[in-house]
Amino acid sequence: MNGQPWQAWAEQLATGVALVDADLRVRWLNPALAELLGSGTRSTVGQPLALWLPAPEDLAQARRALDEARFVQLREAVLSAFDERTLEVDLGMQPDGEGGLLLEVHALAARSQAASPLSATLRGFAHEVKNPLAGLRGAAQLLQRRVDGTELQALAGLIIDEADRLAALANRLLHRDHAAQPGAVNIHQLLDRLSELLQAAPSPPRLRHDYDPSLPDVRGDADRLQQVLLNLARNAVEAGARTLTLRTRAEHGVRAGARMLRSALRVDVIDDGPGVPAELHDTLFEPLVSGRADGTGLGLALSREIAHEHGGELRCSGRAGETVFSLYLPLERGHE
Repeated sequence: MNGQPWQAWAEQLATGVALVDADLRVRWLNPALAELLGSGTRSTVGQPLALWLPAPEDLAQARRALDEARFVQLREAVLSAFDERTLEVDLGMQPDGEGGLLLEVHALAARSQAASPLSATLRGFAHEVKNPLAGLRGAAQLLQRRVDGTELQALAGLIIDEADRLAALANRLLHRDHAAQPGAVNIHQLLDRLSELLQAAPSPPRLRHDYDPSLPDVRGDADRLQQVLLNLARNAVEAGARTLTLRTRAEHGVRAGARMLRSALRVDVIDDGPGVPAELHDTLFEPLVSGRADGTGLGLALSREIAHEHGGELRCSGRAGETVFSLYLPLERGHE
């Protein structure tokens, strides 16, 4: 664990990583963990682990991992950040081969923000995707520097941007910034971005655009709304659609849960695939429900949750050959 190449790789991880010595003092930590703790990497080196892992029973488990040279996993341990916050984490500890411990820290969403059963399900998934995303981003950066031609460099840049966006989504599920980050969103820019991503696929679908250019911006989290559109389009393609139509309209008097929207922006993703199986109509947006043998059943459930976060709704209608998924987002009062 002493080599510089290993540390250079670990410094790129979105997961918090640290090394402590036999006296349980911090020998090294990566920027992700320093940011989580609200400290600098240099100022933390040399400090006792007890400063941010204060529970005696947790420290005893760290000592056990050292003495017995074995891996120890702490679930829902509490860390004390340097800005007086407390953080709930999953903490893995294993011998580093040099008399110390390698720590891997995964921050968990605060319980008050983890009310959604879906978000709880996705927390473990978010843990798993962050490190592969860091590796994917690094590989794309190398490709971007080494390939010739603006088209190939642009494709590598597309991979980097998507890796960053997905890492940000994973962080919001795992950390305290789980709430959406609202701002003005041009829905047509998101749809144009979606078209770029679909056209970069090995067998892209035919795309048709039917936009209402007079529609104003909506207020929302651009990354999350992009994920909804991407989920809808990829679901259609994976189900066998060959043509997608992306349509935008304004609509009045839309019910979103218990709320009535006087005016809403509607985004339709229309596909010519086989349609939704009849037995799934009533449970289509529930977690772990999928019409494909290799499907996870998370994409549509997450998409509806994001729509609800924005005060909107997600619906499905149509028939085989013309399936329509409609995302409704409230327009600002000035446009109602």
